[in-house]
Amino acid sequence: MNITHPQTARLRLRPWTTHDSAGFARLNADARVMRHFPAVLTAPQSDALLARFMAHWAEHGWGPWAMELRDSGRFLGVVGLAVPAHPLPFSPCVEIFWRLDADYWGQGLVPEAAAEVVRQGFAERGLDNIVAFTTPDNRQSWRVMEKLGMTRRGEFMHPALPAGDPLCRHVLYQLDRASWQQGKR
Repeated sequence: MNITHPQTARLRLRPWTTHDSAGFARLNADARVMRHFPAVLTAPQSDALLARFMAHWAEHGWGPWAMELRDSGRFLGVVGLAVPAHPLPFSPCVEIFWRLDADYWGQGLVPEAAAEVVRQGFAERGLDNIVAFTTPDNRQSWRVMEKLGMTRRGEFMHPALPAGDPLCRHVLYQLDRASWQQGKR
């Protein structure tokens, strides 16, 4: 299936290149951005994640996009769809996720990009469901999920984190194609 490279009023979502390594490493080393993750990432860890994104594209023909400003080409982060790396209690599934440069928080960029990714997932990829999850304290992400029309479906313990880890508990949101179609404007 041919997936177009999406654009929004302010953003361009594009395939990853090895040139994104430094910007992605800066993003993943920012404690503000990584507050709801177990730790900031080292440059080699960030490069390994970037390689996983590229491998996901190679395997599935779709995946996480690099996000940049249309007017300047400035790298802002990541937004996209992926099959989670770890089996989850609700697997199989396709997850939408994002990570944005903290200097650009509060400008509505993530909801703008994520709405286009959801549209593409349902309209072009033919997905039936999309999930999103985060820690209970990550209210910013909850708001994005709710703006996308996603419904909270409960909580689960993330299997990639040890029991008792303060970040182990996650909230799950879900959106199905029929609900998305009803909510489209």
